[in-house]
Amino acid sequence: MTNNPLLDTSALRQNVRLLGDTLGEVIRSTVGEDLYETIETIRQASKSATDVEQTTALFNALRKLDSEQLLLISRGFAQFLNLANIADQHFTTTKSVSGHFGAYDRISSTIEELSQSVSKEALAAAVANLHIDLVLTAHPTEITRRTLIHKHGEIHDCLNEVESGLASEERIQSRLADLIAQIWHTEEFLEQRPTPIDEARWSFAVIENSLWDAVPEFLRDLDAIAEKFELDLPPRTKPVVRLSSWIGGDRDGNKNVTAQVTRRAMIISRWQAADLISRDLEAIYEELSVTRASEALRQLVGDVREPYRAILKPLRDAVRRQRDELGAYIQDGTHPLPPVLFTQDVVSPLQQCRTSLAEVGLSAIADGKLLDLIRRLDSFGAHLVTLDVRQESTRHSDAIDELTRSLELPQAYGDMNETERMAWLLQELQTRRPLIPPAASWSAATAETLAVFRMLQRLQEEFGPRICNSYVISMSHTASDLLEVLLLAKEAGLVDPPNKRASLLVVPLFETVEDLQRAPEVMEGLFKTPLYRELLPVVGQQKQPLQELMLGYSDSNKDSGFLSSNWEIHQAQIALQELASRQDVALRLFHGRGGSVSRGGGPAYQAILAQPSGTLQGRIKITEQGEVLASKYSLPELALYNLETVTTAVVQNSLVTNQLDATPSWNQLMSRLATRSRDHYRALVHDNPDLVAFFQQVTPIEEISKLQISSRPARRKTGAKDLSSLRAIPWVFGWTQSRFLLPSWFGFGTALSEEVGGDSEQLDLLRRLHQRWPFFRMLISKVEMTLSKVDLDLAHHYMNSLGHPEQREAFEAIFEVIAKEYELTRKLVLEITGQNRLLGADQGLQLSVDLRNRTIVPLGFLQVALLKRLRDQNRQPPMSETPGAPEDTRTYSRSELLRGALLTLNGIAAGMRNTG
Repeated sequence: MTNNPLLDTSALRQNVRLLGDTLGEVIRSTVGEDLYETIETIRQASKSATDVEQTTALFNALRKLDSEQLLLISRGFAQFLNLANIADQHFTTTKSVSGHFGAYDRISSTIEELSQSVSKEALAAAVANLHIDLVLTAHPTEITRRTLIHKHGEIHDCLNEVESGLASEERIQSRLADLIAQIWHTEEFLEQRPTPIDEARWSFAVIENSLWDAVPEFLRDLDAIAEKFELDLPPRTKPVVRLSSWIGGDRDGNKNVTAQVTRRAMIISRWQAADLISRDLEAIYEELSVTRASEALRQLVGDVREPYRAILKPLRDAVRRQRDELGAYIQDGTHPLPPVLFTQDVVSPLQQCRTSLAEVGLSAIADGKLLDLIRRLDSFGAHLVTLDVRQESTRHSDAIDELTRSLELPQAYGDMNETERMAWLLQELQTRRPLIPPAASWSAATAETLAVFRMLQRLQEEFGPRICNSYVISMSHTASDLLEVLLLAKEAGLVDPPNKRASLLVVPLFETVEDLQRAPEVMEGLFKTPLYRELLPVVGQQKQPLQELMLGYSDSNKDSGFLSSNWEIHQAQIALQELASRQDVALRLFHGRGGSVSRGGGPAYQAILAQPSGTLQGRIKITEQGEVLASKYSLPELALYNLETVTTAVVQNSLVTNQLDATPSWNQLMSRLATRSRDHYRALVHDNPDLVAFFQQVTPIEEISKLQISSRPARRKTGAKDLSSLRAIPWVFGWTQSRFLLPSWFGFGTALSEEVGGDSEQLDLLRRLHQRWPFFRMLISKVEMTLSKVDLDLAHHYMNSLGHPEQREAFEAIFEVIAKEYELTRKLVLEITGQNRLLGADQGLQLSVDLRNRTIVPLGFLQVALLKRLRDQNRQPPMSETPGAPEDTRTYSRSELLRGALLTLNGIAAGMRNTG
């Protein structure tokens, strides 16, 4: 593979053209020459629409089309952007994951570079201590249907064949035409909103299709690197890669996730694991017809001709039986659950076979498929994923308050202050008598809260504690939030304080700026509480108590803006790690990152390197959600590439001590920037009385809520239209669709401008920070990438067309503030990076963004046209599109117009590469 960027760019353009031309022929043959020519005219016009006058002309041309034409044209542009994504994704994988180029060479070169300044023992410890926990989540961001993603994967395979030259051009072209025609004739949207179980099945399919193969291949590469650099790796105490999941367990504001749903999701997870393990065992059984065996193995199986098959056959049959019986239970719910096979039940016979093969000189066989399955079981277990449960903090306090009032205690829990709550909770945790009357009746919310803890205890009893052992408390504010969960867990038998045992790890999630600032104080009080500390699990040779703690990017950004959010999270990590070190606690930070920049997304490598020194220590836990699952893990090559990316960054961050985070003057500067940015952001978002109406009217937020892409509602409170009730994901989605992307950058320019204040020396300082400080470089990089996707001309068109006339003056004032901030931010970012245009230092990314931006322009105009017609229809009965037209003129129902609008949402989401 050449490293010439011009040739790489040429290959990308060629594949985009190939897929676009094929789509064009499918459209021509389906909808006819006239509409095809209309699409081509619009496409060409959008490529040259560089100013307001040209874009207005483009919009006027679209206004003349009827809704059926708009719908078909929207489909055409949306499908093109999906195909462009496939070409770009293919470009990434072939450029970075050719053979072992990605997972082996990049980590290898990093180790080689680090070996110049780090001891071999430290390198070995860093590799041995690696622990990457990927948490699959089902936030409402995956807009592409699973059936379409499967076809996208086949198109990727066709592009591989094009570049390999192993298949004829005619055959590949024919197959591409077939696949693209299938896509064109497939419904883009689900008829019904997916259930949590649907979401769980989708995530398990991602594991089956890519991660199941990528993880053992990745671990082989790590072995090869250790051998190359002669690293003496100590025994591992935890898997290098672990898969966790919130799907079926995340009940924060999602009434569809009940205790029964959670249990069913995990039973399906067990079934999927049994199915995958069964397939592997079948393949291993076929291979191990070997007759040579160690004396120890012979003593186990007796005098048989094929000793390994004698060991494997009962295991294979047991796993197959468990798979079938779990499947029967899932089908009708009445079939009895089979006796559980725990992970060690499967691993032990495999290890016996492997040890024997090695002893008789057959290491090549021992280290083949047999080792791969052992490693898969280490990462996935016999249950595929480890479930995290999440619930909002007030659900627990409300349940305990209802309980105390029912018991007629002298003081109800809801009437206690924090000090009184802590004292009462600690007292109740240490008593052996039950607190919850067995025959009492409760409100629906409290009954469900209590049922969740009973369900978790049942799952652990049925399948072992590893299947679900973390409970995340969103919107954590105080120490009592954690003790409440421990008390409810105690009542269900998950926690036994008198005997200092707990099978549930309580994980606080600090989300708002104020909570992030208060987190060290809250945790210090808990670490100094003997009862709490004794219930933490212990890890490592020093038997340190382990505290997992989650940092929320989404709500802190929605609360205070991009810059403030990132700085507060950065500061909180440093303070929490210092606290953990003082208290001799092992800290595992859990990063709740989304797909978009405003929710912690962006390039993982850069983001991990930007974490404060000393906070990772070889461990990272991060959410992978929504469209991120498809873009990172839909193919084995992509999964391998992303595992390699995260590993390289974690090793670097863990071994390279960066004192820049502790530079007092730089910290003071960042604190000033964060405060100014937060003030400017809140002045617009929280203090401007017209902002909520602006967002409701100018973005497609209401139509977004109608997309059948998630089991979770867009708002926490049904019927509420205020900003506080709106989830962070649709908040970002709405601004992204209308091309403002406001949450990802607003406030940044004002903060920089006030700091520089015309002082060239201060600007030079910011340039030095960009060059030397990974954290500041990450901020600038994310803002620069986001700004490159902003289109204020198109955004202004959304405002003019969709805003109510009586609010035009107020909306223009808001737009003027946004536009001024955009120009200021863009100017200062370019001055700091020293580039003439955005993304000037990353031509590959610049090309990728440019390719999409041109095609998103007509989709934006199409979306506005359809939204306007849809909202007009909502205000009056369906009517002809032409005033004064004959009665038999075609009318369009709300459902037809909504479908067209949703098509544009799909297309723009594909073009922007993130939805929320």
